[in-house]
Amino acid sequence: VQLVESGGGLVQPGGSLRLSCAASGFTFSKRVMGWSRQAPGKGLEWVSGINIDGATTYADSVQGRFVIARDNAKDTLYLQMNNLKPEDTAVYYCALDSNTRGQGTQVTVAS
Repeated sequence: VQLVESGGGLVQPGGSLRLSCAASGFTFSKRVMGWSRQAPGKGLEWVSGINIDGATTYADSVQGRFVIARDNAKDTLYLQMNNLKPEDTAVYYCALDSNTRGQGTQVTVAS
């Protein structure tokens, strides 16, 4: 199993970023996928999940601002992040399950 995140960076408050996660080594279309994040000095926080049928769920802290999506033809998971806030600063991880995630991509929201 391999999960490779990309798309992180430095953005100003109110800005947007789109994260991508390239998946391999398993049948992507048949697995629930998600994103989690870890802010400096804090524990891992679940952010969003997407079922195999496309149904989505979000943490209250990102509801209405983030959109999770998947492209089963490309074995890729996405996280569109809009109206970013400084408290969204964290390392973002693509997750297959509670024990399997990628190396993470840093998102920093600062002016």
